[in-house]
Amino acid sequence: MDAVDKSSPSPEERVSLTKAGTAPAAGAAGAALRASDADRDRTAEILREALAEGRLTAEEHAERIGAVYEARTHGELEPLVHDLPTGRTPAAGPAPVRPYDASVRPGTGAAENLVAVFGGATRKGRWRVRPRMNAFALFGGVEIDLTEAVFQQREVVINACAVFGGVDIKLPENISVRCTGTGVFGGFDVKAGKDPDPEAPVVVVTGFAFFGGVEARPKRGKRLKDLRAAN
Repeated sequence: MDAVDKSSPSPEERVSLTKAGTAPAAGAAGAALRASDADRDRTAEILREALAEGRLTAEEHAERIGAVYEARTHGELEPLVHDLPTGRTPAAGPAPVRPYDASVRPGTGAAENLVAVFGGATRKGRWRVRPRMNAFALFGGVEIDLTEAVFQQREVVINACAVFGGVDIKLPENISVRCTGTGVFGGFDVKAGKDPDPEAPVVVVTGFAFFGGVEARPKRGKRLKDLRAAN
């Protein structure tokens, strides 16, 4: 009887080895995938919730949020939330905000990011406002001027984070403003109010200020002339 060659793996072992070899490769490919603005936005939201729940200190949040906006791949984003309840950045897209006409225009889309690190970033003039905006200032300043902007959806959320820097938001007088942000050794000064017009846009300012400042106030004499106008 011929001796059995025990050095050669059985068919079952070959399948097991194949799976073991391809799994890390697939994971590496996913980690190398380029991150989108929506991916960075979802990661920033996870970190914001972790800060609000006390899972991260203000210093830890500031360090991670800075890394979020510098990340280029999924592999750079995932370690920033691996120790939080979500574990990974969720695959689902951001929840839609309420548009003017929900049957015609859903309020989805990637967030707009304004980042100032030892410098400045400005958004002003005639421009289309996205449903979500992220403003991050680290030893720098961000200016957002909505007085001549075009609101294509009723609600806009601005996530403003200032670390040894400042975020200045100029608002038209005829909109509603809400605030859910906080200051830690810094100021989060948002003049909230409700406009009498039920169709007026709503701007929600959230985030935090750590040894910095976030300010959002209406600019005297500036009013939106056509709330639904387009460029």
